[in-house]
Amino acid sequence: MSTSVDVTLSVNGERVARRVEARRHLVDFLRLDLGLTGTHTGCEHGVCGACTVRVDGVIVRGCLVLAASLDGATVETIEGLTESGEIADLQTAFVERNAAQCGFCTPAMLLTAADLLSAAARDGAVPSREAIREHIAGNYCRCTGYHAIVDAIETVATARAGKGRS
Repeated sequence: MSTSVDVTLSVNGERVARRVEARRHLVDFLRLDLGLTGTHTGCEHGVCGACTVRVDGVIVRGCLVLAASLDGATVETIEGLTESGEIADLQTAFVERNAAQCGFCTPAMLLTAADLLSAAARDGAVPSREAIREHIAGNYCRCTGYHAIVDAIETVATARAGKGRS
């Protein structure tokens, strides 16, 4: 017997009201119920990071959060950050640095990078390559070896801080 719950939340700036199974994970709600397929399902254990989204300003693993628990929350996905232009410079840098090879990890990697760069901007600092590596460590990439991803994030961090190199 499955239990359903009514939830109303904001997804990428739009009000969404749905009846969801109490046990439906956020990543499945986004992909299956809302058709937002930029968020990927990977390990389904919160380890690979492919399902990373932003909830109330904090990045979370969509496979570990139940949609039913998000009544009143604000959810942002790769589609929303792309439409708003918030990550346009990151997306450009990922292309220029060849940091998006197969693309499976890219949406979550971009959200994670945006989180890091937002924190760096508040601190007025450019994160070191080591800090970038540490921040993205929870996002698995099987294609690039991370070097190109770190290059892309460092490039944007430096440019945003107005410290040259673009």
